[in-house]
Amino acid sequence: MTFRILTVCTGNVCRSPSAELILARELSALEGVEVSSAGTGALVGDGIPDPGLRLLAGAGIDGTSHHARQLTPALVQESDLILAMAREHRRTIVELVPAATRRTFTVRELARVVEHVDDFVAEGEYANAAARMRAAVLYAAGRRGLVPQPADPEELDVTDPYRRSDETYQLSYSQVEPAATAVGAYLARAAQA
Repeated sequence: MTFRILTVCTGNVCRSPSAELILARELSALEGVEVSSAGTGALVGDGIPDPGLRLLAGAGIDGTSHHARQLTPALVQESDLILAMAREHRRTIVELVPAATRRTFTVRELARVVEHVDDFVAEGEYANAAARMRAAVLYAAGRRGLVPQPADPEELDVTDPYRRSDETYQLSYSQVEPAATAVGAYLARAAQA
């Protein structure tokens, strides 16, 4: 059984591929996990710009093989967890596939949730790690409203660095990296519970 994670931003060249690649690294020890990305207005076929590639390379991640693709309802429907890079993307995803509401978060939102709630503990029978991770996503969704909201809702978003300065790329990466790492660690713990 496969557990599928989809990360989503606008162009699918900066934020969502970074989150995709960080999550793939964090979950690489688990079998049956697929991480991919897409964009709500994808620059289809384009790669990650040089500033983004340099930041990923500094973390030991090769992003040179990434090519942007467009978000589709099918991609959302087949995903067990959808991580938007901003609230606007989360809204677009849920409008596209309303049934995806409980498994769609911004990456920083889910990182906040898992930071403020107890870890998911697998109770009962789960066939495999993918089933435990699916249950952990629903567990986090059920606790979303219990987590204190940031004073500024923009703290749930990752800054868009596209066609901006190296400093903006660094800011964006400094937001996505700890959030994706926290989400990856949560899922890994759930898978092994």
